[in-house]
Amino acid sequence: MKGFSKLIIVCGHYGAGKTNFSINLAVDYADRGEQVTLADLDIVNPYFRVSDFPEVAERRGIRLIEPTYARSNMDLPALPAAMSSVTELPGRVIVDVGGDDAGATALGRYSGKIAAGNYSMLYVINRYRALSETAQETARLLREIEAASRLKATAIVNNSHLMEETTVRHILDSIPYAEEVSALTGLPVVMTAIPRILAPELSGELSDLFPVDIYVKPPWKK
Repeated sequence: MKGFSKLIIVCGHYGAGKTNFSINLAVDYADRGEQVTLADLDIVNPYFRVSDFPEVAERRGIRLIEPTYARSNMDLPALPAAMSSVTELPGRVIVDVGGDDAGATALGRYSGKIAAGNYSMLYVINRYRALSETAQETARLLREIEAASRLKATAIVNNSHLMEETTVRHILDSIPYAEEVSALTGLPVVMTAIPRILAPELSGELSDLFPVDIYVKPPWKK
């Protein structure tokens, strides 16, 4: 898919949809017959992270690496020893990073190993989130994430959405924004993630669509 490296890092602003995208990406690779590991590096936000969806991983045979105290009543920012070996694991490895520079700081712990090999670092953007509504804000956030992680992003994923209220018009209206972010950062927009229900209407309108299922929902809607 898109020529991504074996190691894929997913980063972005809080609420951009990184976790839901990461889960869908892992499921997509697993459904293609690949061996997949999904690593949860989000030790900042306990409400939206891949560790909360072990049943999805189990059904697809996806290995899940999660924070030491995930899904316990001790939600402490501790990472398992297995995290240090993500560059050496067989198959496809997808790392879901915590939001913004605060979350990306944890990634910086492994930057030396990661940078020594091949990796794809996808910057997930969402025009409809506060503090990333303009291309300039979104480009600035990326610079902060790159500085904190000590790694460079390689591509952009346009994941502009308003959860269940997302319409075709919302997706189409986000395209100029994504293109401007691309121009400001020098990174290509490799795909536009859309709710799967909208795929039939958008298939003739846009290329490089990535239909996603909605796994991650706010706590009050679970």
